[in-house]
Amino acid sequence: MEKLKVELGENSYNIFIGENLFDDVAKFVMDSDFSKKILVVTDENIFKIHGNNLREIFSRYEDINFEIEVIPPGETSKIFYEVENLYTCAIESNLDRKSVVIALGGGVVGDLAGFVAATFLRGVNFIQVPTTLLAQVDSSVGGKTAINHRLGKNLIGAFYQPKAVFIDVTTLKTLPEREIKAGLGEVVKYGVICDTNFFNYLEKNIEGILGGNVEVLKHIIKRSCEIKAAVVSRDEKESGLRKILNFGHTIAHAIEEETGYTRYSHGEAVAIGMIGAASISQALGYVDAEKVDRLKNLIENFGMYTHCKYCNVEGVYNALFRDKKVIGGKLNWVLMKDFGKVEIYDNVPEKIIKEALTKIIC
Repeated sequence: MEKLKVELGENSYNIFIGENLFDDVAKFVMDSDFSKKILVVTDENIFKIHGNNLREIFSRYEDINFEIEVIPPGETSKIFYEVENLYTCAIESNLDRKSVVIALGGGVVGDLAGFVAATFLRGVNFIQVPTTLLAQVDSSVGGKTAINHRLGKNLIGAFYQPKAVFIDVTTLKTLPEREIKAGLGEVVKYGVICDTNFFNYLEKNIEGILGGNVEVLKHIIKRSCEIKAAVVSRDEKESGLRKILNFGHTIAHAIEEETGYTRYSHGEAVAIGMIGAASISQALGYVDAEKVDRLKNLIENFGMYTHCKYCNVEGVYNALFRDKKVIGGKLNWVLMKDFGKVEIYDNVPEKIIKEALTKIIC
């Protein structure tokens, strides 16, 4: 088991990466100064695969009192209704301020459970056990928690760091191919924003990644977490540097909203959004066509979407301004300068944005 540390002073925590880590989660709870009252939040799909195993492991520890609450899968569960249900479960389970909420699942589960942990009793302990590639490389690290509003994605939330993140790569074996590809959108992002060598590695190891090579997957997960941990450690609450992690996300969130959070997963929308952001970068003269094509080719070779349907340019453009990153009516764009280098701009002309949207909407 490998260990990375997210350095945040008193909010610092470790990321553990390995195989078959459920028992390590239970041991971590037993060895920590927690009250041993646990609420595990998962979704229906994950519970069918891992629920019985988790229950059996936690049942070995007589001092642990745990409740498993199962939510419907998908982005549509990140709503007030599900938050209230989890609050009710927490109250009925007699959780106290030293209790633990464990998120077992993908990004939706992590966002929702994290928001509940951040707000119940003004904050209880929180552990992330991500089971999707996207959650393992991105959403489980950094302390962002949120739910959606009907007018926009992730508009209600809090920065709330977990006590630990346990990344069990064996859970990826249970994922459908589409989920693996969706997670690769965030992986590619790290190569663009921070690490040219990592981007090169991804280009050279497409077969191993798609083929489920455990050592290759461990490497891309570890390197992704290293990059995100380094950024978050320098800017926990997105006042500056952390904004670079939003490369591709401005367009992605608008696509998700315009398609009702049902047509495209977050990672799929990010892949499309990165191509849109790269097109804007090219139009402004920051990168040449060769670099944009290279990014597009990698996304295509991973089998990810490069265009979106079921929406239109005007609808997506208007949705951009409901994004939480809009400040003073201005959109903040993370744009490519090269592989491994991006910068933030808030003065991209409407004409260039719409031209980029036209290229990715069909």
